[in-house]
Amino acid sequence: MTNRVRDWMSSPVIVIDPDSSVAYALTLMRRRNIHSLIVAVDPNTNNFGILTTTDIRDKIIASEQNPAEIQVKQIMSNNIVTADPEWSLKDCSLHMQKHNVHHLPVVNQDNMLVGIISVTDLFIAAEEIGWDSND
Repeated sequence: MTNRVRDWMSSPVIVIDPDSSVAYALTLMRRRNIHSLIVAVDPNTNNFGILTTTDIRDKIIASEQNPAEIQVKQIMSNNIVTADPEWSLKDCSLHMQKHNVHHLPVVNQDNMLVGIISVTDLFIAAEEIGWDSND
């Protein structure tokens, strides 16, 4: 097993429409046991956002908003940073740290969404393969 993003990312990615309610997103996340959803802002141009449990915590729960009355596009993050499937896990970890994020959509050379990697994936990799000086 190598230490590349492609080996530890989740694929296929769960995608949600930006016009969906946050209540629907919450249900989808809970049933799939995931902490983020990719938001298909414009599938034709591969423009996407991300909705995470942190967004829900900070923008719904902390402000006592009704998730059934709020659309995903109102609280999702735009202009998101992405990962390359060929990156080492170390590079991915440093990129997450630099941008203070816990989830990175993974896009290939054609800017096509091919997966998502999270800090949980990095934790699992660390447990299963450990860290050594070899990529």
